Amino acid sequence: MPDITTMISARRVLLLGAIVLCASGPAMAAPNAALPQNLSPWGMFLNADLVVKAVMIGLAFASLVTWTVWLAKSFELSGARRQAKRRLALLEADTTLRDAQRDVGDARDAVAQIVRSASHEAELSRDTFDDSFKERIALRLERVEAAMARKIGRGTGVLATIGATAPFVGLFGTVWGIMNSFIGISEAQTTNLAVVAPGIAEALLATALGLVAAIPAVVIYNHLARAITGYRALLTDASAQVLLLVSRDQTRRAPMLARAAE
Repeated sequence: MPDITTMISARRVLLLGAIVLCASGPAMAAPNAALPQNLSPWGMFLNADLVVKAVMIGLAFASLVTWTVWLAKSFELSGARRQAKRRLALLEADTTLRDAQRDVGDARDAVAQIVRSASHEAELSRDTFDDSFKERIALRLERVEAAMARKIGRGTGVLATIGATAPFVGLFGTVWGIMNSFIGISEAQTTNLAVVAPGIAEALLATALGLVAAIPAVVIYNHLARAITGYRALLTDASAQVLLLVSRDQTRRAPMLARAAE
């Protein structure tokens, strides 16, 4: 049978150990105040280095520009396509170039400018419908088509730039952030993951933002490029229809000139 004194001593030791453990437990579990407590994207942004913050802000602005260009060009292209289709239907119903010019009036859309350019050349040529006249009309129409295509495509080049450079800008922010993390490891003289992980997470956030900015920019650029190609096809159809009107006018003009010569 164990000695009573020994049992009392053992209980005192256990009690003393429990008191020490309870007293030291909260201190051991307390987080390091030097480490960032908020590891959400916004918290990591606030705790990031100044250069990494600048990279993140630039990428966020680039993403805003991407969606702004998409919204503006979508409305512009949609309206231009509808207007071009209406004008093309009128051109198919017209019988002469003068009728087409009367229908478009003083409108400033692309097809209206194509019609006015052809009518202006007809006036300069004094209604002399020879082969060189048709060549001059074709040259004018090509110039108007190219000018309208440049106008409708204005602003899409920035999407290609963002799509090509945003991942590298994000990578620069990541490299800079990881470099600062390694410097912090050297200064703290510790490789504890709790010390290293927040800085690396902040650095990788820059790469994530670069991809968030680049991927939509590439997708939207390709979408707008296809839409602009379709719009240019409508302008080509309108130019062909104007050339048909010129050809009809030339056909009607030839018998009149023959009778006048007789």
